[in-house]
Amino acid sequence: MPDAANLYLFGIAAALLLIVPGPNMAFVTSHALAHGWRAGVAAALGISLADLIMTLLVSAGMGAVVMSWAPAFDLLRLAGACYLLWMAWQALTAPTAQSAAPRPLGSTRKVFIRATLNSLLNPKALLFFMVFLPQFVTVGNASVVVQLSVLGMLLALIALVFHCVLALCAATLRKRLNDGPALRRWGSYGFAGMMTALAARLLFLERPL
Repeated sequence: MPDAANLYLFGIAAALLLIVPGPNMAFVTSHALAHGWRAGVAAALGISLADLIMTLLVSAGMGAVVMSWAPAFDLLRLAGACYLLWMAWQALTAPTAQSAAPRPLGSTRKVFIRATLNSLLNPKALLFFMVFLPQFVTVGNASVVVQLSVLGMLLALIALVFHCVLALCAATLRKRLNDGPALRRWGSYGFAGMMTALAARLLFLERPL
């Protein structure tokens, strides 16, 4: 286990990093605004699952392999960009419902899977875990793998709470805006634009040397 002081500092650092706007915040917010709070919470759960998976990869040393081998990095980057563009296309081509109820997205399970894949197919997220987690490992205190796992689980938990609150706030805002056909249409445009911007960000992402 990391010592108490490191856990305290880690918790503060993680919370501060989460409030900085980024891809995960955009993903949760856009889904909650477009489809309601259930979609936002499902996205939050998917992101936290991806955090746990990336923690395992970093603990096992697989993160360094992906980052150091150019073909693996580029494949991950391109796959992530294509997936985001596909989601943007889905949003643009989906029919606009005439009722004030949230547009059906298929199921919250689909949102959960999308959020998990979106995070896992982002090489920058894996790089973040490789750089951020080891800073709070105490040498000689316990197994490095155990410490990394504990830190990763704590980060996933903090992220889950933050993103769930964010989803509920976005869904509340959605209701107050009196969701009508025009608003839903512009919500789809906004969601598609956000996914396209994130895809472009991945396409131009360079592998760290």
